[in-house]
Amino acid sequence: MAIVPVTALRLAGQRVLVRCDFNVPLADGKITDPSRIDASLPTIRYLLDAGAVAVLCSHLGRPTERSAALSLRPVAEYLSIALGRKVALAPDCIGDVTGRMIAALKPGEAIMLENLRFHREEEANDRDFAHELARGKTVYVNDAFGTAHRAHASTAGVAKFLPERAAGFLMIRELEALRAVTENPARPMIAILGGAKVSDKIGLIKNLLPRVDTILIGGAMAYTFLRARGIEVGRSRVEADKLDLARELMTEAAKKSVAIELPTDHIVASAPEAGAIVQTVAEIPAEMMGLDIGPETIERFKTALAGARTVIWNGPLGFFEIPEFAHGTLAVGEALAGQAGTKSILGGGDTAAAVAGQPWAASFTHISTGGGATLEFLEGRELPGVKALER
Repeated sequence: MAIVPVTALRLAGQRVLVRCDFNVPLADGKITDPSRIDASLPTIRYLLDAGAVAVLCSHLGRPTERSAALSLRPVAEYLSIALGRKVALAPDCIGDVTGRMIAALKPGEAIMLENLRFHREEEANDRDFAHELARGKTVYVNDAFGTAHRAHASTAGVAKFLPERAAGFLMIRELEALRAVTENPARPMIAILGGAKVSDKIGLIKNLLPRVDTILIGGAMAYTFLRARGIEVGRSRVEADKLDLARELMTEAAKKSVAIELPTDHIVASAPEAGAIVQTVAEIPAEMMGLDIGPETIERFKTALAGARTVIWNGPLGFFEIPEFAHGTLAVGEALAGQAGTKSILGGGDTAAAVAGQPWAASFTHISTGGGATLEFLEGRELPGVKALER
């Protein structure tokens, strides 16, 4: 079934409930990274310019009760500046007072609903809560790809009460970019996989094996694969209960003629600490742990990537939060970003965070705003928030 883009709707005079992903980091009540808000601005502007009333909703954090620290007030204030028009914060996401505020809005005006997760019914996908959330609105637009893997009231349940529904520009862009990887990608295709756990990437690896030519593995998960090959890895993080699985995945890859490339040298230290004494080694000493890929591996990975037409990257290649162990991720990232003619798609979460602020990051074809949603899509799983838009 088809998903309708927001551009296909008649919007003038409509009251549009817009699910956004405004789960932004805060420090002392100030937004420290507004990129998730900025990503949905084109959709919001389009709705307002088309003469709709935009009723914006989002969650923020994981509150167990109503908390001023997790209010969306800073988001409403940021939106007011970014949109050049007042965006008031409703006292709640449902209720009579909020309903009257929405009813008073004129075409081209917007309001920010208070944190959806102040109500436990949101995550429970409670039918009555979803019905109340839909009350007084005529159209539903989901522009929150980062929450599309959650069957919550605002991502799935509310769509049952608003038959006029569509995907925002961000949602459409995310789906198109990720489908370019999963549906007939341009070959050769390479996957770069990192992060801490093999267990987090099982579904991803299995779903990508029929589609990729090479898999480059870094991060802590590489040490489980190395140990599975019989290579000593010192005190590096290893999922001992996943060694057999790692062997099975490598065997399956070999049957499909997919090359799995692992680090051949490492940046090691006694602990992942800033200021730690680091060494570059080919064989990890018993008392050391691997925390980044070494220079030889960086060059091997860059050489492998040079001939790729499609690259999907999910997970950093080292303990990037500490500068001493971020070099591998940044070196490979910069090389990939500079490859003209290569479709480069980065999974969200830590991968996006690892390259954030780099001058070359804008050169990637697409950086996903989703973390878990991106991973589940690439695993071939159905996303409830996307399914709910079908009609």
